[in-house]
Amino acid sequence: MSCNTFPLRLVNGTLSKPHLAFGCGHRLQNRGLHPPTPTAGVLGLGKSKASISSQLSSMGVTKNVFGHCLGDNRGFLFFGADFVPKSGMTWTRMLQSSSDKHYSSGPAELLFGGKPTGIKGVNVIFDTGSTYTYLNLKVYETVLNLIRKDLSGKQLHDVKDKALPICWKGTKPFKSMRDARNYFSTFALSFTGSSNVQLQLPPENYLIVTEQGNVCLGILNGAEAGLGTTNVIGDISLQGKLVIYDNENQMIGWANADCNRKFGAF
Repeated sequence: MSCNTFPLRLVNGTLSKPHLAFGCGHRLQNRGLHPPTPTAGVLGLGKSKASISSQLSSMGVTKNVFGHCLGDNRGFLFFGADFVPKSGMTWTRMLQSSSDKHYSSGPAELLFGGKPTGIKGVNVIFDTGSTYTYLNLKVYETVLNLIRKDLSGKQLHDVKDKALPICWKGTKPFKSMRDARNYFSTFALSFTGSSNVQLQLPPENYLIVTEQGNVCLGILNGAEAGLGTTNVIGDISLQGKLVIYDNENQMIGWANADCNRKFGAF
């Protein structure tokens, strides 16, 4: 952990220079069959008092709110409530647990192609520290079976690729997700405790195209990663979305956004 002065430009044009602690991650290695110790991450965006958002709030610099927008090659991060859109956001309530240092929500029902899958009661963690999305064994196997059934009769075939465990190749190499997305359907998480609001996961939010021109599944088996029954929504599933963590009101919100454009242009 380190402490340093951070120059922050506020929306009124003034420059604030708070002294902040960062580098809040610790014991980040995987411990085998047991879930990793909850951390605030290297930058410190967790729910603990050590997070940068909590520190700024306790100093009276900003509200305890922050958001991020992850694009293909760029994106942005903001602290405070000034850039929270007045409309167009989908909100769900954070799960309350004194021991949970992650941003989590649920329960949710898994949908595929707009139809129920039979998977209900899913709690998920929103984690920008995870490159991919991890699902517990039951949910993961359901997702994989649904995709494979959906691909039946289409000109895609299983292939080995060093990028990820589950991959497919087409009749010719894919150049981008635009070429591959039409072979796949959209998943969604319908949060049943929040008036059934949905987090849509189109193909680009769970697939990647590799250097070899294959398309690979960016959803991994959490049991193999030592996460047990935990479900983690990682960066791949948060791309192209403005995601906001409102600790003041204990809400998580999202909206589709062009994260490559100028910050604040919503």
